[in-house]
Amino acid sequence: MTSYISTDLRRLVIERAAGRCEYCRISESDTFYGCQIDHIIAEKHHGDTIESNLALTCAYCNRYKGTDIGSIAKSTGEYVRFYNPRTDNWFEHFRFVSFEILPLTPIGETTSTILRFNDPDRILEREAIGET
Repeated sequence: MTSYISTDLRRLVIERAAGRCEYCRISESDTFYGCQIDHIIAEKHHGDTIESNLALTCAYCNRYKGTDIGSIAKSTGEYVRFYNPRTDNWFEHFRFVSFEILPLTPIGETTSTILRFNDPDRILEREAIGET
């Protein structure tokens, strides 16, 4: 069961993110399914419904992330947490090259892989809107 997110808290999260997915950085107005409020640490992992644990996510990132909080990095074989929009700097973990989002760190690699940043359809979406 998901906790209620008040209108004020929802508005704060959207404004703080400037209307962009905090994972792949697509603008909410450029994605067909819009954006959703996500618990960075899922409630089932004891994440609270508070400002510091909420992020704006596009439907794709939210779907692929689900309640996961990390995964096994292919490069190291070790568990690595996902990128956290509240505590991490996006540009330290990722960079845009053309229309791809390339990981710069194990956190970036794990997040990019699980959230499927560079699936062909997602790259085509960024190309179509001309966004990098």
